Amino acid sequence: MISINMSLVYTIINLVVLYLLLRHFLIKPVTQIMEKRRKLIEDGLKNAENTQNEALQLKQEYENALSGAKEESIQIIEKARTTAKAEYDRIVGEAGNQAGSIIESAKETVRIEREKTMQEMQAEIAGLAVASAAKLIGRNTDDQENQDLYDQFLKEAGESHEDADND
Repeated sequence: MISINMSLVYTIINLVVLYLLLRHFLIKPVTQIMEKRRKLIEDGLKNAENTQNEALQLKQEYENALSGAKEESIQIIEKARTTAKAEYDRIVGEAGNQAGSIIESAKETVRIEREKTMQEMQAEIAGLAVASAAKLIGRNTDDQENQDLYDQFLKEAGESHEDADND
């Protein structure tokens, strides 16, 4: 038969006690530490994945905002060009109007000066005509007769002047 040695029993009991002690003081804490590390790593991976998703979302928002800003800058430039062209056209129009009014004013001034000169020339011619008529007649006449001679001369000179303009 098998004889069981007492030392074998003590060895088995020692092994069982050692196993229980190791399990309680070593394996359980190590397993808990490993479980905590596993959870910590999982949480870290989840946080990294969430952070990456947020970064991708922020990148997409940034790209959308950037394209919106480009479109807005293009619109602002087009609006500025349109405004500048309108202002240019307005300034050119005003300058044209001012030039036209200056030309009209100059024409009116020339016309007035011409009439004034014509009147002065007519007066001078009338004086010369009266003086030459007085020399021809050989006598002095009064102012009424001078005025009549002058009017008649102007009438004839005006008709011949108008005939020359019509030719």
